[in-house]
Parts: sequence; structure tokens; C-alpha cells
Amino acid sequence: MDTSDLKSLDVAIIGAGYAGAAAAKALNLLGANVTVYEQARQIREVGAGIGLRPSTMDRFRQWGTFDDIAAVSSPSDYFEILTATGEPIMKEEWPGAGEHGVRTHLIHRGDFIEALLGVLPDGMVRLGHRVTGVTDDGGRATVTFADGGTVTADLVIGADGIRSVVREQLFSDKGPIFSGEHAYRAVISADAAYGMAVDDNLRMYIGRGTKVYLLPLRHRNQVSFDITTRCEDSTWAPSVTTDELVACLDGFDERIVNIARDLDLDTANVRAVYDIDPIDTWHSDAVVLLGDAAHSMLHHQGQGANSAILDAGGLADALQEAGSVAEALAQYQAMRKPVTDELQRISRQGWDENEVDEVFPGQQAGAPTATTSTSTGGS
Repeated sequence: MDTSDLKSLDVAIIGAGYAGAAAAKALNLLGANVTVYEQARQIREVGAGIGLRPSTMDRFRQWGTFDDIAAVSSPSDYFEILTATGEPIMKEEWPGAGEHGVRTHLIHRGDFIEALLGVLPDGMVRLGHRVTGVTDDGGRATVTFADGGTVTADLVIGADGIRSVVREQLFSDKGPIFSGEHAYRAVISADAAYGMAVDDNLRMYIGRGTKVYLLPLRHRNQVSFDITTRCEDSTWAPSVTTDELVACLDGFDERIVNIARDLDLDTANVRAVYDIDPIDTWHSDAVVLLGDAAHSMLHHQGQGANSAILDAGGLADALQEAGSVAEALAQYQAMRKPVTDELQRISRQGWDENEVDEVFPGQQAGAPTATTSTSTGGS
């Protein structure tokens, strides 16, 4: 689209999470008139640590925000997968570093969203706007809020997460799907990690249907500690006791058991793990989905937040290259959907220490390589 067309483009983004904030930055740099509508009255990101891949960090470099992210994160060279007792299964360099010239960075979710929102112009994000309806008017779209207010824009971006109202109203009425797993996440002091946080690299221990992620946040002197385990309780925000937590770690390295035993569960994020089935269509002529709203996936490949950032970049590229909004949205889906469909598929593979080669084909235990395009990490 011509620069003049982009500068006259009114964009309403629904959701101020990773996808919405990144899209706001990317489209604002194009000159579009962007407003972000967030239902929460206060932005508060819960959870623990995630890994931002080189392709994601490269986008931040393109947008001039690399230093903002790097200031609150730690660069990482590789990740390891080990058995429950610490025997090596696989060691791999983070993919893409050679291609993009930057490293993977490990970051706390709260720091990440704060950094993303911090580079947006004042007043761009409007809190307390809960969406109740979206209508596609052809060349434009109208959003209705719970207070009865409305806004009409040339482009409405649904970045409203796994329980997206935009997706449900216009593209798919299929709800989130329970994975049969729970995730228990906390951030602890590195001094309380029993000597397991020795560098800036992610380690995952797996055994008996349970995965334990230790993701160091050395810039904070902290460690993100994540236990993902099989459970039949589909309650969205379940409860767990210390005894139940320790029981799912039977057979694990005693240091990991001790970390779990020491956790203050009042500070932990406890949730059932859900994703969505791939949906056929992400867009109309004036409405499009981004991030979890389009392709929420399980966290086993650590690609949720990364995919959201790459979606935002891909949409901005398409708007620059295409002749119209409708053409750009079709181009964006054609570019991004095959990638995220595959990531959703891979992330659903139930695997244990005996199945790693099926998820990461061609890898040899303990042999670092940078050849694979998908790999595990914090999500």
C-alpha cells in the first residue's frame, strides 16, 4: 500500500498482549492510526519465563526496540533435554542465530509485556474495553464494547487470545481444547535452585509424563521453574497442593523435588493447558486474527509468544507490499498459517524421553546442532 494510504489507515487492535502490542508497534511505524483496546483495567502478565528466538529478536531490531528487550533479558546459546535424573538426551543450539545474527534471549513474561507496551505512544492503549461484538461491514468493521460504545475502523485486529471474541464471532465457534495436562509455574531466586542454574541456558527434564523446565533469568538472579504434568482435571484454573506437586516428580533429581517442595504455591501460576484446533480462515476483508486468537498452541515447542511477534511482523510486511487491506490480509494468512499449523501439530505430540527423536528427528543425544527449525523452550 502507498505511504499515504497507510497513514490514513484506521486500525483497532483488540487485546494488549504480545500479539496486540507488537502489531501496534509495527503498524504505528508504518504511519497507521492505531488504537489498542484491552479489557483489563490493569496490565498484569502472570506466569514465568519465555525464550525469544533469534527471528523474534531480529524483528525487534527492525522496529528499533531491540535494546528495550535486551535490557530486561539474558542471551542464551543452547538448550538441553535430559532424563528425570539428569542423563543427557539432546543438546542443541537455538535455531536461527546464524541466519539472523542475534541470539535467543530469555525473559520474564511480565518484563516482556511491559517492554512491548513501553515503546508505544502515550494514549495508544485504552484499558477497560471489553469487546462483546464485531461486525464486518465490507470495507470496514465495527467493534462493540460492554459499555455500549462502538468503534469503526478500516482494519480490526483480533489479538484477544485463546478465548477470542473476534474469532468466535466471525471465524470459528469451536472453543479451546483441553490437552490433558496441567502447568505449574513459578519464579524463584537462583539461590534457591539448589545449584541447578549454572548458566544462561534452558534445561528440560522429562520422565513418566512430566516435564520440568528450568529457564534461568540471570539478569534478575532468578530461575523460571515450570512443571507440566498429565492430569484429567480440565478446570481452567485448578488448585494443587505441595504433596501433589511432589508426587508428580517421583523419580526426578532430588534437587528438582526440593525446589518443588520449597515453592510458595500462593505465588505460582497454576493452570490447565489448552490450545485450539487450526481454523480454516483467519481474515475477512477488514478483520484479521493474530497470535493465540488465530493459532493458540501448547507450550512444548516454546513458540506461542514468538509466533505472535512474527505474526505482527508478517502483517506489517503484507500491508506494505499489497495493494489493499483485503489483499494484505490474504497474503499474511498465506505466509503465516502453514507455519503455525505445523507448530500446532508438533506441539501436540505427546512425547517422553523415549520419543525425543520423533519430535526432533536426526538429533543425537548430547550433540549440539543448529539445523532444526522447531525446538523446545519456554512459551
